[in-house]
Amino acid sequence: RESSPLTLQVKNKAPAEVQITAEQLLREAKERELELLPPPPQQKITDVEELNDYKLRKRKTFEDNIRKNRTVISNWIKYAQWEESLKEIQRARSIYERALDVDYRNVTLWLKYAEMEMKNRQVNHARNIWDRAITTLPRVNQFWYKYTYMEEMLGNVAGSRQVFERWMEWQPEEQAWHSYINFELRYKEVDRARTIYERYILFTLLVIVHPDVKNWIKYARFEEKHSYFAHARKVYERAVEFFGEEHMDEHLYVAFAKFEENQKEFERVRVIYKYALDRIPKQEAQNLFKNYTIFEKKFGDRRGIEDIIVSKRRFQYEEEVKANPHNYDAWFDYLRLVESDTDAETVREVYERAIANVPPIQEKRHWKRYIYLWINYALYEELEAKASQRTRQVYQACIELIPHKKFTFAKIWLLYAQFEIRQKNLPLARRALGTSIGKCPKNKLFKGYIELELQLREFDRCRKLYEKFLEFAPENCTSWIKFAELETILGDIDRARAIYELAIGQPRLDMPEVLWKSYIDFEIEQEEYEKTRNLYRRLLQRTQHVKVWISFAQFELSAGREESLSRCRQIYEEANKAMRNCEEKEERVMLLESWRSFEEEFGTDTTKERIDKLMPEKIKKRRKLQAEDGSDAGWEEYYDYIFPEDTANQPNLKLLAMAKLWKKQQQESEAAETDPDKDIDESQS
Repeated sequence: RESSPLTLQVKNKAPAEVQITAEQLLREAKERELELLPPPPQQKITDVEELNDYKLRKRKTFEDNIRKNRTVISNWIKYAQWEESLKEIQRARSIYERALDVDYRNVTLWLKYAEMEMKNRQVNHARNIWDRAITTLPRVNQFWYKYTYMEEMLGNVAGSRQVFERWMEWQPEEQAWHSYINFELRYKEVDRARTIYERYILFTLLVIVHPDVKNWIKYARFEEKHSYFAHARKVYERAVEFFGEEHMDEHLYVAFAKFEENQKEFERVRVIYKYALDRIPKQEAQNLFKNYTIFEKKFGDRRGIEDIIVSKRRFQYEEEVKANPHNYDAWFDYLRLVESDTDAETVREVYERAIANVPPIQEKRHWKRYIYLWINYALYEELEAKASQRTRQVYQACIELIPHKKFTFAKIWLLYAQFEIRQKNLPLARRALGTSIGKCPKNKLFKGYIELELQLREFDRCRKLYEKFLEFAPENCTSWIKFAELETILGDIDRARAIYELAIGQPRLDMPEVLWKSYIDFEIEQEEYEKTRNLYRRLLQRTQHVKVWISFAQFELSAGREESLSRCRQIYEEANKAMRNCEEKEERVMLLESWRSFEEEFGTDTTKERIDKLMPEKIKKRRKLQAEDGSDAGWEEYYDYIFPEDTANQPNLKLLAMAKLWKKQQQESEAAETDPDKDIDESQS
């Protein structure tokens, strides 16, 4: 069957080598749009008929564009400007009116319309357009500015003022008021400008349109500029009264102070700065403080400058304690500052604020810094303010605040008692210390109370207090010693000896060696040598410490009798025998050295030779070390002592001597091998 000749047959149905995408087609079409077309040929109009024909074509083009999209205002403006270029003002005016019917809210359209009328000196038409514009869109400030400027350029000052008045009825923004004021000032109408300022401030007060400090400052500077200083001061005072203490602004006070400074009213300036600094939050008064510092440096004395520095430091401390009320170091610095330069009421106020920050945790370590706030407060009231009753109240309040069941501070009780004594009120002082011992007994409280009674020479009270003290802390050797010393001073030796006996009989003591030494020294002072020897024997039954033996020997030596040397030597003999089994060989060496010193001073040649034979030999040894985890940590060298009289060490001494002899022989044989000629010469000789 033959195919029809109209049918197209594709011979090669394979894809082309170069593929063209839809994106590429669109991109090429866009690029070709930008290609420059040849400009149209210039057309020269030679007669009226050609001109009318040209106008007809152009108008048809503009009308078509407007008909296609009526909302594009630029088409209307181009159309009107083209008609204006042909001096067809009436046609241009008609186009603008048609455009305003389409979009009367378009600001550019009104501006172009009015500018066309002004450009062609159609003043009344321009006024009409501006009136319509400000009536239709009264919140567009540009219309008002242009209208007033046109009237002023035409010399119609009254008309311009009338426009401004109409504008002010709409309560415009701040710049509009200032434009009106500047307009009046250009024509030297100061009173009118003041009236406008008053109206502006009135709006600020009643309508709260612009409650801003700078408006008041501008008004005051206006008065100052025209030399109405009393009016300017009154404006500043009204501004301060209007803003009050709730909305204080540092800029107002800085401007007020600078005004007074220009008037040479330095005291008024200082009062203004201080008033503002006392009431404005410190973080918002940096500029105010800076200007105050500059003023004091220029016109103030040394005292004024110091006040400024103190104020700055107070601000810093206020910030610190506000950030962390429990930062007691900051409170101390703050209080030290206010104590040096302020009145008592201010200092008390700061102290009350400081002590109100009680530590949140009832642990003594958190209270140690805090309690010094109370102490400093009480000392200030007593020493600086001279208020004894307030001092007593501070101490009592502090004592009530401390949780005595968990911990207490003996310093507070003692300071309170000492204060009452200075006030010659001994019963209250005793009552305070007695309460402290009853509520929370402490060693320091007992010692302070006893010291007080000793100063008052109330020895019976001291005895009772010592008894209570020792019932509370029987292991306190210092208390036993002090009690015994008190009885010794009072001449009651038997009571003192009985106290010592009770003390050494206690099952637990914190410093028994001090107690025994004090008891022994007591007996020596009483020249009771036999009792002293008995004490040493009783002590040696409890401990075999080398210092006890040496002290015993020196006591016998110092007894001053004929048999003292033999007794002393006998003590050394006993000590040496007792310490043969002592593990601490250094203590035995110490004993022998003390014995040798004794023999060198008091002994004979025989005794000296004997003690020399008892002295040990010092040798160096090595021992294996182990780490904490049990691993090998190497070797360590140390010194050991070998005593000749220890029979257990005799074989070791013999072995050591044989080792030394063998080492000597080895050294001699090595020397002979290194020098054979010397051996030959020796053999020949």
